[in-house]
This record gives sequence, structure tokens and C-alpha cells, in this order.
Amino acid sequence: MPRTKEQFETMRNETREKIQTAAMELFVQRGFGTTNVQEIADKAGISIGLLYRHYKTKDELFHELVKFARTGLVRIIELFESDESPAKLMNQFVHEVYQDMVSGEQLANLMILMSQSFSSRAGADDNQNEAAIINQKLLTATSELIKRGQKCEEFVSGNSYEMAMYFFASIQGLAEMKVRLNNNFVMPSTSILTMFLYGKGD
Repeated sequence: MPRTKEQFETMRNETREKIQTAAMELFVQRGFGTTNVQEIADKAGISIGLLYRHYKTKDELFHELVKFARTGLVRIIELFESDESPAKLMNQFVHEVYQDMVSGEQLANLMILMSQSFSSRAGADDNQNEAAIINQKLLTATSELIKRGQKCEEFVSGNSYEMAMYFFASIQGLAEMKVRLNNNFVMPSTSILTMFLYGKGD
């Protein structure tokens, strides 16, 4: 019996997901520059011809993954700009970060991929500029969230932008360590991740 249009679409999406998963893992572990298309196809368990039917170039595949990562950052910005209690929003986000880092690789991989988008050849275009803009918006939204929390005495005093920078530098560093250390990685508790917000201020 011939396959239906829906079945073809399901197969197509499954193949793209295999390619994306394989590429993400290789880009994170080896870097964009040292990963070739044949290795991605091999890891995905498909032919290189089938890969090229979905992505014309390695750069196109990289950009799609970075676009997916940027969407995640936009979601965080929208969360931090909502009207909920700053402490509640920060605790919700930190809990999500903790669960993602403990239970899987996706968050760590996406953060490393975003970092690579600033330095790789594939990132040297408008996509790189867009990534920089979104990262700046994320820092600004986090700084404003912390500032709101300070005004209602939920967070300690201090330079809110410096605190936001410290917070995301910590998460980025943990993502790098998770990938490099594998089974030896231990994720700090949520209370450690937010200690800078509740400890003694300057």
C-alpha cells in the first residue's frame, strides 16, 4: 500500500530530527569547523544524499540549530518581562535549568551552540548579529528583573547588570563542564545557583 502524505511528512520530520540531533552532538563535542557532513550523516544513520535533500550545506544546518536556540532565549526574555514576583520567576527559571541539566543534554548543548555561533565561520553574518542582539536583550531583561526584585526587597542590593552577567556566565560555564566532564559532572543545587541574589549585598 502506498504511503499517505501524512506518513511521508512524519518520515521527513523524523529524518530531520535525526540529522539535527547528530549535528548538535558533533558540533558541541568537536566544533563546527572540524565536523564534516559525512560524519553527521553517519551519526544520523542516513546516506549523505538524504542529508543533502534536507540541508543544502553544513552552514544551513548550523543556522537552523542556532535559530532553535535563539527561540529558547526569547522565551526566557518573555518570562522575565512578565508581571510575576521577580523571586518567583527567577526560582522557576533556575528550577527548569537544574532539571534540564540533570536529566538531559539539550540545554547544555544549546548554550554551547550559541557560544559557537559568535566565533565560528558559520556565525559570521546577520545570524551572528541577531544572536548578539538577543543575548544583550536577555542580559537586560535579567538585569531589570533583578532590579525589580531589589526594589521590593526580594533580592539583595548590588549592580543588577553585573549580577545578571554573573548569573548567565555561571550557567554557561556549567554547560561547558557538563559536556566536558560527562559522568563526573555534578550539577550544583538551585540554592547555590541563586545564592548571589539572597546573600549579603555590597
